Amino acid sequence: MSRTQIFNVSEVAEADLQAAAQAVAQGAVAAVPTDTVYGLVSGAFCAAGIERIYRLKNRPIYQPLQLLVADIEQVRSIAKISFAAENLARQFWPGALTLILPATPQGEPLLRGAAGLGIRVPDTKFLRQFLACINGPLACTSANEHGQPVLTKEEDLVECFNGKVDFIFKGGTLSPMASSVLDLTQLPRLLREGAISRVALEVTSGESIL
Repeated sequence: MSRTQIFNVSEVAEADLQAAAQAVAQGAVAAVPTDTVYGLVSGAFCAAGIERIYRLKNRPIYQPLQLLVADIEQVRSIAKISFAAENLARQFWPGALTLILPATPQGEPLLRGAAGLGIRVPDTKFLRQFLACINGPLACTSANEHGQPVLTKEEDLVECFNGKVDFIFKGGTLSPMASSVLDLTQLPRLLREGAISRVALEVTSGESIL
């Protein structure tokens, strides 16, 4: 078992946050609170960190991980942003909207067999600060074993992942809220209607959604 450093997000020192973020960018794995559920994250460009997440979750390798970014500017180097995508991002980010976007040449290594990159700006101040420290995307998935219930309580998170991940950031009890998932790699297609309705997405994008 590895030694896990555990922090409360409301009390973590800036130096500890910076150190953890740099370690995660280089392949360490952290359990963090998001605006939906607790998640496991590692640097999106670090293959070793990605592989650890798949092993920890026992997740099928063909199921891609989501990418979390601090803001729309972090998206531009890895994904192609259409006019509709930019309108949606500016209206609903940070928030519960995942956009699946075509990759740029720099972002192609992150596809890992998928047709596009699923990207979101989370609506939590802590996580956006963490992302800003990394200055790049995080690969993320829910902090639970594949097929098991998601974790929303910090005590359950610590019980499940203490000794398995490098960092745990406790953020209390979370209120799960599924993000809406909109595929913009071809014709707009709503893969999941979550917190943001189809009507709101159509009005903002100015396009009909399949």
